[in-house]
Amino acid sequence: MLTFYLFPISYAFLSFPIAALLFTLPFLLVQYRRHGYVNKYRAMLLYLFLLYFMNAFYLILLPFPSSVHNEPPTTGSYVQWIPFHFVLDIMKETGVDWGHPSTYLRLVQERAVLQVVFNVLLTVPFGMFLRYYFRTGWLKCLLLTLGLSLFFEVTQVTGIYGIFDYPYRLMDIDDVMTNTVGGMLGFVAAEWLSLRLPRIDKLDANIDLASKRVSYTRRMLAFMLDWFVLNPVIAVLAILKVPVPYIIAVVSYFIVIPYLSNGQTFGKWFVRIRVRGAASRLGIRELLIRYGLLYGIVGGVNALMISIGAHRGGSSIAILPLLLIVFAVNAIFGIHLIMCLFNRKRQLFYERRSGTDHAITLKSVKTGRNNAS
Repeated sequence: MLTFYLFPISYAFLSFPIAALLFTLPFLLVQYRRHGYVNKYRAMLLYLFLLYFMNAFYLILLPFPSSVHNEPPTTGSYVQWIPFHFVLDIMKETGVDWGHPSTYLRLVQERAVLQVVFNVLLTVPFGMFLRYYFRTGWLKCLLLTLGLSLFFEVTQVTGIYGIFDYPYRLMDIDDVMTNTVGGMLGFVAAEWLSLRLPRIDKLDANIDLASKRVSYTRRMLAFMLDWFVLNPVIAVLAILKVPVPYIIAVVSYFIVIPYLSNGQTFGKWFVRIRVRGAASRLGIRELLIRYGLLYGIVGGVNALMISIGAHRGGSSIAILPLLLIVFAVNAIFGIHLIMCLFNRKRQLFYERRSGTDHAITLKSVKTGRNNAS
């Protein structure tokens, strides 16, 4: 019986690194946007919640039938609607002699009993997370646990929503009941746990965001968001045959907008950072130097290469010198970037020349708006 449960758990742990990798990008975006930084304790809890949910989902799905064209259930019914039917199963299968207490220990080895215990334990962590981390009340916990259990049961009874020809597990009202009980037990247990762990609503109480360093990870997220917005704009300008679309887009987005917003683009606004100059107000000269070096030289040679390659099909021998220049510029910049990553005191060349760096923006307590730190 235990082997039946260990099989899906092992698969959950094996696939967790992939799921965690996919989870990291939205996790970082939400943490930077909502809290202004990444708290390691909060991160640990959320990744544990992801691991728990993967285990729970694998436990109710695995093992799969050998083929999607599986046989229908031998019972002829897909649903068990009788509440507390598990009591009859226990009485039918048990080897306990109720007149001899010494046989009572056999209960912990019997399939029907272990099935009930498993269904209760399955959602205990869910109830604990709901109360401790998400700070839900008992009614919301009850409804969410009930909803989770129904989701599990519907997934099973539909053959994972039509992937399999027939359901390969029975939908059981007892499972819904015991899962819901497990969630509420977790809710009660979380009260004891809360007294011994840091309070979630107090994690950010003594954090000084103004003194925190803006990491390269955070800057890369802002970069990705900015170019997610800017690439379609450049494409539309090119389709409309606007002259030098790359230059127009870069100047408008990385110089005009940050000058008007005092150092923010959409990407930087989303992860709550801004470009900071020597004075409280970011100057146009600082922006011209910063982004002229970054997107004029490093980005410019790459954009020129892409443009020439698109027009000539990349077959002309004339582009070979430019290709070598692009490779050299990218290699030098890549080495420079790696050196800055491993030496926090070293500045990127365009920041050093422009006298700019990054700062975290702070949320106003009253208005909720972002204020420059």
